Amino acid sequence: MASPSFFFFHALLMVAALATTASSQHLSPTFYDKICPKALPSIKKVVENAIQKERRMGASLLRLHFHDCFVNGCDGSILLDDTDKIDSEKKANANINSARGFAVVDRIKSVVDKVCGAPVVSCADILAVAARDSVVALGGPTWKVQLGRRDSTTASRTDANKDLPSPFMDLPQLIQNFNKHGLNSHDLVALSGGHTLGFAKCGIFRNRIYNETNINPSFAMSLRKSCPRSGGNTNLSPFDQTPARFDIRYFQDLKGKKGLLHSDQVLFNGGRGSTDGIVKRYSLDAGAFSDDFARSMVKMGNIKPLTGKKGQIRKNCRSVNSKKL
Repeated sequence: MASPSFFFFHALLMVAALATTASSQHLSPTFYDKICPKALPSIKKVVENAIQKERRMGASLLRLHFHDCFVNGCDGSILLDDTDKIDSEKKANANINSARGFAVVDRIKSVVDKVCGAPVVSCADILAVAARDSVVALGGPTWKVQLGRRDSTTASRTDANKDLPSPFMDLPQLIQNFNKHGLNSHDLVALSGGHTLGFAKCGIFRNRIYNETNINPSFAMSLRKSCPRSGGNTNLSPFDQTPARFDIRYFQDLKGKKGLLHSDQVLFNGGRGSTDGIVKRYSLDAGAFSDDFARSMVKMGNIKPLTGKKGQIRKNCRSVNSKKL
């Protein structure tokens, strides 16, 4: 019969094992410090080079991380190409002919795997770091990216169509959508502030500039020049007048009824909406916006990550490994 001390020792081992397992399930900003200390500097260099060539790329890389996290968590699923077994999220309504930056991610993956000597950095983590580096490169805040995500082995166009917020949503729908992912109204407004960067296509905001009333008339008129009632669906217009600079112009425009998308303007309703106060604060305080944006980005990056032995580290961000890594 085993002695009481045996059971006590065995229990201690079990507790230690559980503690180790639990800690491995959490993300950490130092995850790659020992296994590949050159990983993050390498990602930063590729991102900065890409943005130097095309300033718009910063907004595109930020958007990829957002659209990845909102569909079954931050797992790199948005990067998977269509196959007999993969129903690519790239074909979802919010992504098709819209999501971009995939070639830059491919370049990052190639460079990072080379400096690390092996595929140890996940595609999901690459998206998270590239989003942060893009914001910093365009004058925005920095934050410690939590790392250690692994990549999914599947994707879902159906879930992408269901879970990605639509540019046509009203405020209650947006709040509900964000709440579903564990994000509150402050996160909604802060993360929507990512629209201080980038452009939208005419087909997405045409109805707003011709049919909506909560829009500045001269603003609507100016947009109609490049967005006719028919045709020109892919013509681009900036979310604000400084689309390559991370600033508070986006929120100032909302106060002037110059939000480009329906889902932008519903965040501010002339002092009567539940998020109006947040918009007002950000429109006056760049520091408050930057701090909250960074905090919400970390929070968003923690949505259902695959860690430990779940998922895999893809060799190619566009396809699932034939053997698990």
